[in-house]
Amino acid sequence: MSKQNEDYMTPDAIRLIESARALVPVLAARAADAERAGMVPVETIEDIHAAGLFRVLQPRRWGGFEQDPRVFYTIQMTLAEGCMSTAWIYGVIGVHNWQLPLFPEQAQRDVWAEQSSTLIASTYMPTGKAEKVDGGYRFSGRWSFSSGVEHCKWIFLGGLLPKRDGSGGLEHTTFLLPKSDYQIVHNWDVLGLRGTGSHDIVVENVFVPEHRTQRTNDHSDAGCPGRAQNASSLYRIPFTQVFQRAVSSACIGALQGAIDDFRKRAAAHVGKHGGKTAEDVNAQQAVSEAMMTVDTLKLVLYRNYARVVECAVSGERMPVEERLLQRAQSAQVPKQCADRVNDLMRASAASGTYKTNPVERVLRDIYQARGHIANNTDAYARSHGGVMLGLPNTDPFV
Repeated sequence: MSKQNEDYMTPDAIRLIESARALVPVLAARAADAERAGMVPVETIEDIHAAGLFRVLQPRRWGGFEQDPRVFYTIQMTLAEGCMSTAWIYGVIGVHNWQLPLFPEQAQRDVWAEQSSTLIASTYMPTGKAEKVDGGYRFSGRWSFSSGVEHCKWIFLGGLLPKRDGSGGLEHTTFLLPKSDYQIVHNWDVLGLRGTGSHDIVVENVFVPEHRTQRTNDHSDAGCPGRAQNASSLYRIPFTQVFQRAVSSACIGALQGAIDDFRKRAAAHVGKHGGKTAEDVNAQQAVSEAMMTVDTLKLVLYRNYARVVECAVSGERMPVEERLLQRAQSAQVPKQCADRVNDLMRASAASGTYKTNPVERVLRDIYQARGHIANNTDAYARSHGGVMLGLPNTDPFV
């Protein structure tokens, strides 16, 4: 392990990662049931709570661990080895414990004062309609893809508000609402990640006080008032640099889980025509290339977050070219993992398509992950490429 890795691998970090590792066989045993139920089991959420894993990015003053993002994403990838749906909702719910500390102190108290383990769901698409009223906003809308929402008591919802600089433009805003202010529309019936329960959300003309809003891409101290109480450099990282990996990193761990299952199966499987899977040259190549992909993707993730943390500590603003490259690299993850798990499935032959083969579920889960807007591989590669060719940046989140 390199020196930079040792710097963030504190005793708490090691213990948390080991706790995640211990959950892998438990999650694997529950994965099929989670898929059938369309929901990660309550028992799994309780296990994650008990291990302290949701608190990885939460401020210490609220009972959290304030860990380096590399710890958070190591845990997410580890959980995905057992169940990608579990790891997916862990990523998108767990990262909210990093964003809430950017809100005014009163918003943090609203959510955590009575129970600091309270979870927040989200769907950031800016479809909310907000009307300014005394003390806040009248807010309405419908949103899709709120992963793990049934396990949460609060939610982050996206909307647009006029820019504060008076320019007349609009900017993305995160609105914070309690469970009593939104309805869950149970409509999650899709190809993969079925256990995430990523249902629609409906809000009808509710009041959201000003202190429960945060201008998502305003990384200034004025735009992140919670920094007055949460002074760690962790909370000085720009939103996108934390969030973008929440919806791609589970693919890396899921691919590793598929590799492990494929190796076990290949070592013992003999096809109907007497051929051993382990002796199939296609199987040999598929497993090796999949392992190389996992290794490469992890190296890039850790290297990029070392740089993100370095900038947060020093106060340096990362150049836009570098930020766009990191964004594109994150979006590339599901595409590369999908290609490799597809190779594993092909080498599993006809009997590998039964649902008793965990690789089949991983294939569907990773293909589902590719549909997330933050994993639009081509769009983010083009954004980066355009800037590198002298054009202006077109990504409002970077």
